[in-house]
Amino acid sequence: MPKQVTPEEVSDRIKQKEKIHVLDVRENDEVAEGKIPRAKHIPLGHLAIRKAELEKDKAYTVVCRSGNRSKAACGILTALGFEAENMVGGMQEYKGELER
Repeated sequence: MPKQVTPEEVSDRIKQKEKIHVLDVRENDEVAEGKIPRAKHIPLGHLAIRKAELEKDKAYTVVCRSGNRSKAACGILTALGFEAENMVGGMQEYKGELER
């Protein structure tokens, strides 16, 4: 089970200017509706082949629409040697600022 974080915790960390690395694994059309500012976007299906775009020394907070794909992405990232936590509830529950 990956580490979990709530959308409220993620929003608070961003407000407090904490160095947070958000990885959005939703599809392009979902991200077009808005994403967490400065989030890196790699659709779940591309994660393994685009892993070189990620840095091993960073911990990633993984987000999707509802929390299911991000949970799967955390499993993939952990298997690849990355540190990752899942934002439960996904973007449906996220009330913070969005970037379009």
